[in-house]
Amino acid sequence: MTYDVHIIGGGMAGSEAAWQLARRGLKVRLSEMRGGGDSTAAHQGTGLAELVCSNSFRSDDHEKNAVGLLHHEMRQLDSLLMAAAAKAQVPAGSALAVDRDVFSAEVEAALAAQPTLTVVRERIDRLPDAGLTIIATGPLTAGALAQSIGAATGAESLAFFDAIAPIVYHDSINMDVCWMASRWDKGETKDYINCPMTREEYQAFHAGLLAGEKTEFREWEANTPYFDGCMPIEVMAARGEDTLRFGPMKPVGLDNPHSATPEFPKGRWPYAVVQLRQDNKLGTLWNMVGFQTKLKHAEQVRLFRTIPGLEQAEFARLGGLHRNTFLNSPELLDRQLRLKSAPHIRFAGQITGCEGYVESGAVGLLAGLMTAAELTGRDWTPPPRTTALGALLSHITGDAEAATYQPMNINFGLFPMPPEEVKKKQRKEAYTARAKADLAQWLASA
Repeated sequence: MTYDVHIIGGGMAGSEAAWQLARRGLKVRLSEMRGGGDSTAAHQGTGLAELVCSNSFRSDDHEKNAVGLLHHEMRQLDSLLMAAAAKAQVPAGSALAVDRDVFSAEVEAALAAQPTLTVVRERIDRLPDAGLTIIATGPLTAGALAQSIGAATGAESLAFFDAIAPIVYHDSINMDVCWMASRWDKGETKDYINCPMTREEYQAFHAGLLAGEKTEFREWEANTPYFDGCMPIEVMAARGEDTLRFGPMKPVGLDNPHSATPEFPKGRWPYAVVQLRQDNKLGTLWNMVGFQTKLKHAEQVRLFRTIPGLEQAEFARLGGLHRNTFLNSPELLDRQLRLKSAPHIRFAGQITGCEGYVESGAVGLLAGLMTAAELTGRDWTPPPRTTALGALLSHITGDAEAATYQPMNINFGLFPMPPEEVKKKQRKEAYTARAKADLAQWLASA
C-alpha cells in the first residue's frame, strides 16, 4: 500500500499520531524496529506503546492537576492512549496506572483494526529525503538515525539519563510487616503497600545507597545530566540524609496499624516509608514508587531486601539506567513541530523535549492532527496556550529559552497566569476551568 504519511517509532507518540491519522482515513506506514531484530537498552518486548519505566500516568485529577487536565483534553480529542488506559487501569488512588501488558495489547489491537494503517517491523537508519514524515523514535533513538538527525539539525542533541524502578512479586512481600493504605486514608480503597522504617533502619539504608556499587559511565556519558522527574534514588540520597524522607519515602499521613496502642488506636507514623504501587491487573506485580536506580543488580537485591517487609522479596524486574536524547526544539522546530531545515519532517514525543508518557502521547496527538490538516488542505490553528495541550506545544516550539532548554513535564508554570483577582488557593481550579472552556471553544471552531 502506498501511504500519505510515514511514522517512524511505535511508542506512545508514534502510536497516537498513527491513530489520529488512520481514523481520518489517511494512509499511514508505521515503522517500529522492535520485532524486526532490533531493540533498545530499556524495552523488554516488542509491543507498541510499551511502558518502560513506571506504569503510572500520574494524577487523573482534572480539577486541580495539570497532568490530569492533559488527560481530560486528550480524551476530548479521542486519544487512543487514554482509551487503552481506561481498559488497562489498575488501582492507584487518584493516579491513573495501568497493567502495562494489557495497555500495549489494547493499543496494538486498535491500530491493527485500522484498514489504512500498516505496521512494519523495520529499522530506519536515515531521515527520508521526501514525503511527510513524523519522527517519534523517542529518547532511545537508534544510533544511525540519531546521527542522521544530528546531520540534518546541524547541532548535537542534548542528552540526559533516565532510570527505571524495580518491580516486586506480591507474594514475596511480608504483609505481617507492611500494610495497605493511601496517604491520609484518601479514597475508598487502600491502594499502596507501605513498608515502614525506624530511624535506625532508615539511616542504615541511606548509608547503603551512598556506598552501593553503581553503574559505571562511559566516557561519552560523563557530563550527561539527570532529569529531575526521574532522579535515581541514590542521587537524591546524596543530596542530604533527609531528602528521601521529604520525597519518595515520606511517612506523613500513613498510620501504621501494626504500631497501634490504646493512645494511638490507628497507629503511629513511621520514620520513613517505602511505598509499592500495583503494576498489573492481577495484582501480582508491584513497583517501588520513586525507586529509579543506577545501582548494580546484585547491589539492588542485597540493599532492597533490608527494607522491612521485603526481606524475601523476589524481583520481576530490577532497576536500570539508560541515556535519553532530545532536540533543542525551540531552536530547530517551527510552531507545527516541523524541522525548519526540512519541513516535510515533523518530530513528536519525548525526542522533542517533553517528559512523561502522557506528554509524549499528547505531542504525538498534536503531530497527527497537524499532519492531517496539512494533507487535507486545511489551516491548522493550535489549541490556546491556556489549555494543557497548547501550553505544552508552546513550551516546545518557542516559549522556552533555547540556550537552557531541558525536558519538561506538563505543569501550571507553562500556562499564562490567571487574572490577578483569583486568590492563590483557587488558582489551580482557575487554570483548569479556563482551559476546559477554551478547549471547548477551540473544538467547536475546528
